[in-house]
Amino acid sequence: MDDEEARTRLLDAAEALFYAEGIQAVGMDRIRTESGVPLKRLYKVFPAKEALVTAYLERRDRRWTASLRGAVADSADPVEAVFDWLAQWFSEPDFRGCAFLNAYGELGTGPAGVLDVVRRHKTELRDLLAELAGPGREELADQLLILVEGATVVATLTPGPEPAHRAREAASALLAREGGHAID
Repeated sequence: MDDEEARTRLLDAAEALFYAEGIQAVGMDRIRTESGVPLKRLYKVFPAKEALVTAYLERRDRRWTASLRGAVADSADPVEAVFDWLAQWFSEPDFRGCAFLNAYGELGTGPAGVLDVVRRHKTELRDLLAELAGPGREELADQLLILVEGATVVATLTPGPEPAHRAREAASALLAREGGHAID
């Protein structure tokens, strides 16, 4: 097994375990066991748990953001597509909320690398919403971010598409008020 294969296996195990059970609840020995990567190789690839957590969140960010961007790129109404995408995500059987907010909630301002990834992820999401809101509509972008984040937190407690549908209704009202088009 080379370092790249070990890295992939470790990240696969870390993502499944950290997202399902929490970062602090899962030790490096459990990651090693689940991944099948020898201990020496694990610490060669990820010298500390913080490095593994940071890599897990960076990989999740790339996939999550690419998936959302893909959904809005192919849509006639990109703002509507955001909430439709959220409804699908919230309905997944293993949905456990936002991995980034979960990590921040567990670790707070502790590991700097982790906090940087969380902040970058939220900035990217806000930037995407600003693109969708259009030029000069910064306040609307901030409001859409609050709707997305709020719906995600509510869906963590009550999984299913309903929080996304309610946030979509609120976004429609905001867009109508702002002189944009309402979401059907």
